[in-house]
Amino acid sequence: MSFTSMSQFRRNQRGGVVVLFALMMPVLMGLSAVAVEYAGLAKRRAELQRAADAASIAGVNQFKLANADDAGAVRIATATAQAQARNNGGATPQVTAAVIGNRTGVQVSVSESVALSMGKLINMPTVDVAVRSTAKLAGTTRLCLLALDPLAAGAFHMESGARVTATDCSLYSNSLSAAGIQGESLAVATALSACSAGGYAGSGANFTPPPATGCPALRDPLADREAPPVEPCLILPLILNPVAALLAPDDKRYGVNVVSTRTTLRPGTYCGGLHITKGGNVTLEPGVYVMKDGPLVVDKHATLTGSNVGFYFTGLTTGLLFDQKSTISLTAPKDGPMSGLLLQEDRTPLSSLGGLVGSVLSLLPLDGKGKAKAPPGGTLLSREYRIISDNARTLLGTIYLPQGRLIIDASKPVADQSAYTVIVARMINLYDGPNLMLNAQYGATDVPVPKGVGPSSADTQLTQ
Repeated sequence: MSFTSMSQFRRNQRGGVVVLFALMMPVLMGLSAVAVEYAGLAKRRAELQRAADAASIAGVNQFKLANADDAGAVRIATATAQAQARNNGGATPQVTAAVIGNRTGVQVSVSESVALSMGKLINMPTVDVAVRSTAKLAGTTRLCLLALDPLAAGAFHMESGARVTATDCSLYSNSLSAAGIQGESLAVATALSACSAGGYAGSGANFTPPPATGCPALRDPLADREAPPVEPCLILPLILNPVAALLAPDDKRYGVNVVSTRTTLRPGTYCGGLHITKGGNVTLEPGVYVMKDGPLVVDKHATLTGSNVGFYFTGLTTGLLFDQKSTISLTAPKDGPMSGLLLQEDRTPLSSLGGLVGSVLSLLPLDGKGKAKAPPGGTLLSREYRIISDNARTLLGTIYLPQGRLIIDASKPVADQSAYTVIVARMINLYDGPNLMLNAQYGATDVPVPKGVGPSSADTQLTQ
């Protein structure tokens, strides 16, 4: 081939490339536009998803607050999504929110018609983008009763005509026993939910709703609470027990410090315990009352009242007895070392104090009720805290007995006039016919709810 022919071939080849490039240019530009469009859609979808996630979390977190309702949760979720999903042009996406799972979750859907810059060319001016997010409260919501014993049968036990009413909060047992929760005879527990780390024993008539089983054991939510200081012993004047000279001597097992008149007591350490009896009428000044090596007993038509007071129990022979013919009205402190705690027990294991089952105080009620029944699972080394009073209608605050057995065998309602009552104890046993009311009106009082129980006992998790 001549030089001239080679030159003509090269010119023709270059021309073909130019023509091919010209023909491919629209295609390349279209692909580039599609890539840019896709990236924009992906970016916008991610923005909507973040807005939906934030909204579902904000909505479900409302149920950790006092007196939250469905409408409030939906309103917060919707407003959060709309605020975070608003685009640069100011348009507001469509948002729907709903409460699910009996106030344990909030589901949020966000949708938007996104304009396509190349949409007119393909007769598709917009594309609908939709996302959804669900946030749930993990664990127990509004926890108001927790039995801590990890093994005992009947860690939470009811029998006879006993009742627990906790319609706005949840009941929980950490016991791995097949009967970690027990209901017998005509006993009834009505709650927002009930859960056992092991199983439960009883008929469908004993529980509304029936307890869930195989639940993960909860960490003691109050394990980090420090004990209040134990100060030097108070000495009460003998004049506070004028009846002693007229009747037989008082049994010091029921409390070394005896009051049988009308008086006001101040906070401090009551070594040997405190016994209010024989018609005594005691008003407590606000503060912490330490029962050291002795019980708190109220019996024989005596009355005990106090606002913003807390009781701390320490020693082998401490405990509590509110006997049948007593009147009790108590609210927990608003601040200080026992803020929100009405009763608190030394969590030191009794065995480390040299305790044997027979060395722990078990008082015979002087009003004639008789000793408490043994624990459902047999003998147990624990302090006894027993409420038999037919007039203990205000017990506002948290009862925390990590080594103790709470026994309620009154025949009248207990704690029903309290804005809220939370119980965390090793064992909780109800006999006879009390109606233990565990209200959850947290916003109706200025007594704080300790962190980990009440309305703040659940963690928030995104599940979708």
